[in-house]
Amino acid sequence: MSRPPSAPPALPGFTYVEPLGTGGFADVFLYEQQLPRRRVAVKVLLADRITGSAVKEFTDEANVMAMLSTHPAIVTIYQAGVAGDGRPYLVMEYCPRSNLQVRARRERFSVAEALRVGIQVAGAVETAHRAGVLHRDIKPANILVTEYNRPALTDFGIASTTHSVGETAGMSIPWSPPESFGDPPSATPRSDVWALGATVYTLLTGHTPFEQAGGRNSGADLIERIERSPLPSLGRADAPGSLQAVLEKAMSKNPADRYASAVAFARALQKVQIELSHSVTPVDIVDDQPHTDQSDDDDDGLTRVREVVSIEPTRPSAATLRKQKTPAPFPGEVPEGTPVFAAAPPRPEPVPVQPAPQQEPADDDRTVLRGPRVVAPIAPAAPPVEAALERESAQEQPARHGMPWWGWGVLAAGLVILVAGTWFFGGAMINSAEPTPAQSTAPAPKPQDPLAGLVPQVEDLTAVQKGGEVAFSWTNPDPVKGDSYLWEKVTLTGKEAPQNIEKTTVTIPADPSGTTCIEVTLRRSDGRSGDAVRGCTP
Repeated sequence: MSRPPSAPPALPGFTYVEPLGTGGFADVFLYEQQLPRRRVAVKVLLADRITGSAVKEFTDEANVMAMLSTHPAIVTIYQAGVAGDGRPYLVMEYCPRSNLQVRARRERFSVAEALRVGIQVAGAVETAHRAGVLHRDIKPANILVTEYNRPALTDFGIASTTHSVGETAGMSIPWSPPESFGDPPSATPRSDVWALGATVYTLLTGHTPFEQAGGRNSGADLIERIERSPLPSLGRADAPGSLQAVLEKAMSKNPADRYASAVAFARALQKVQIELSHSVTPVDIVDDQPHTDQSDDDDDGLTRVREVVSIEPTRPSAATLRKQKTPAPFPGEVPEGTPVFAAAPPRPEPVPVQPAPQQEPADDDRTVLRGPRVVAPIAPAAPPVEAALERESAQEQPARHGMPWWGWGVLAAGLVILVAGTWFFGGAMINSAEPTPAQSTAPAPKPQDPLAGLVPQVEDLTAVQKGGEVAFSWTNPDPVKGDSYLWEKVTLTGKEAPQNIEKTTVTIPADPSGTTCIEVTLRRSDGRSGDAVRGCTP
């Protein structure tokens, strides 16, 4: 039986908007932060759960998320504190889209998207492991979706260090490995690898790995299948056998037979992407203490390990280099592969070139910095004509070896033939030249709209309560023949089964909690759908 949410606390600098969900230990509310202005999700511990152990667990969650939330696939935590009524709270990133469990119940994920999400979340889990933290509750419902449509892992409430494992209270049976049900229970990084595999399996099939349609699916039944039954087939024609093999290895009964780490599981998914000719999703790992043995991280650039970067103090700064006034290097002088901060090979000082007499120095196009150009003095003009005539008339001047008279005749005849040939062949080429083809008058193709294939959201979703019923109505911003609408009631414990209608109105009984909410999704006749829009009573 669901319970109504607790009263939202008054938080300085925040304005309460609406409830987002409830849990066994805490409620989550939507607030609007005033400065900086943004919507945030605030997780508040229940008043009757304020005990020493619960507050410590709540504090541990805040510290773990603060340590890991810079990862792009982990929900960001902004601040934590204690409200005026004594309840601890966390202020977190608000992810408005449905979590992956809600969406998986509505539709199966494509193979491409399931692989992408699996790799991105595996990077987040690997980052947590390298920080010494086990999540211990990885499942689709704990993977939110940001405004940029990226998965974001959350709910580190039962996380523990990789060196200690507490009680298993709060674990989710359908995604838990066999060792979680042992006596005593155990958990290692390979336990989170199992949960990652079970999560990807759920996205691909729309149900948990050992759930049987129409069969008994109690907790005891699921535990028995998890411990003894082989992993059922995905049952998808578009899923290659290699993907089934990757999930079977990740969910092996014996932890030693699984992938040794979350990043190893991610790389196995990357290989499936390569096999299917998909774009390969990089694995983001934040690690300020990189392993000395990098053999496991040699993945041809498919893993992005971010570390704390420092610059060696022995390297000259940019200001120092400017003070040295070193001439810019010529192209090709820095060997290929030289690090950015490494000094280039020394270049000898340029030797000043004196201008040669009667010759202007040639410019060197490779020179970046040029001083004032030095122009050589112009040589004196040739001797006057009169002096040349005097030399020719002088008796002692030796005879010149010029062209004989008959050579001038041959040269003149050749020039006449050359001019005539040029005129004849040039005219023939002009007359035989093909006319320039006329330009096409066909209209240029219209540019394609990259957003034309997207399905819009419904608009103007409003709620009017009359007595014990609430009437919801909305509009379709781009009606297309065959459109229908999926609507589902949102309760404090989750969402009810979606229903498909063709009208833009629906009337349902008012929720006893006082707030009645639904989500509406526009669906095309070809199966495509837009993002869900939530509406609630005032």
